[in-house]
Amino acid sequence: MKRILFILLFFFPGFLFSQEEQSLKDQVQKLQEDNVNLNHRLDELQKMIDDGLWFDKLKDAAFIDKVFMYGPPPAHIKNPTAMGAKNPVKFWSYIFIPKNIDLTKKYPLLVLPHGGVHADFTTYHTHIIREMMAQGYIVVAPEYRGSTGYGRGFYEKIDYGGLENEDCDASRQYMIDNYDFVDKDRVGIIGWSHGGMITLMNIFDHPDNYKCAFAGVPVSDLIARMGYSTDDYREEFSSDFHLGKTAHEDVNLYRQRSPVWNAAKLQTPLLIHTNTNDDDVYSLEVEHLIQALKAEGKKFEYEIFKDMPGGHSFDRIDTKAAKEIRVKIYKFLAQYLNPPKPIKSLDEINKAAYLPIK
Repeated sequence: MKRILFILLFFFPGFLFSQEEQSLKDQVQKLQEDNVNLNHRLDELQKMIDDGLWFDKLKDAAFIDKVFMYGPPPAHIKNPTAMGAKNPVKFWSYIFIPKNIDLTKKYPLLVLPHGGVHADFTTYHTHIIREMMAQGYIVVAPEYRGSTGYGRGFYEKIDYGGLENEDCDASRQYMIDNYDFVDKDRVGIIGWSHGGMITLMNIFDHPDNYKCAFAGVPVSDLIARMGYSTDDYREEFSSDFHLGKTAHEDVNLYRQRSPVWNAAKLQTPLLIHTNTNDDDVYSLEVEHLIQALKAEGKKFEYEIFKDMPGGHSFDRIDTKAAKEIRVKIYKFLAQYLNPPKPIKSLDEINKAAYLPIK
């Protein structure tokens, strides 16, 4: 062994250096892998803490549950012949039920998918859930495939613009199947950003399942989005466990997952909001969607807000202006869902923020 090493060093002096260099590369790669796994573990811990906060923040207003359900099998199956490879993807959904409901009656349901490419449903939504509880809505918020806080395996099951939409519709069906007081004929869907995109794709693909929809600052055109986004954002979409290709490599893949290219399917009453100073989902995306819907002769409602403070979250924050906009959203939904106690004014939305549900 020593003789072999001597020969290698004498005739190939770079051998030792190359071996050390490779060892260093392997160590760096392992550290990067460990860091990815650590980040997922931290997300899981953060999720556990936030789940506890839900019960504390809404204990006076809602019965809260978190239930395990399933959607279609994974979009990307590396070994289709492996045991269980084609099993349905299991995921969690939050359920919020107003404390004052009469279980002998029927109540409208709102499906509320969260935003973010990889994100989760957090207590960021507390004020919005309180407002919905005050009106008598049942709410289901699905943690569809790709959501954070459930480990790396679930995170890498992401199917952006694809089967995540089916997970959200599965949460709607779960509520109808398991809660007698949910009115299957009064179901709406509402979401912002990526959640707005999921909202749009659900009413395009399942028009008979929803009476109305609100899409706030929705991701609308993935092709345009890839054009103005950063390299890191584009690389995330083209990673092996995500879409797997760039928009340049497969423009049709991005087109079929973009609401703007599915505008002809609209049948459901729809309200769209965008903001000209949104630095996340540029208004050009949403305006393209609005133009596409008009070109298809579709009837819908929309509002383009001019440089509203708050940017991407302009109508979700706690300002007076944001609350006034949410009153508009709730009035739109109430036309089709007929909640027991619809919010019609700023005073009512303010009371929903801190008064116990009666």
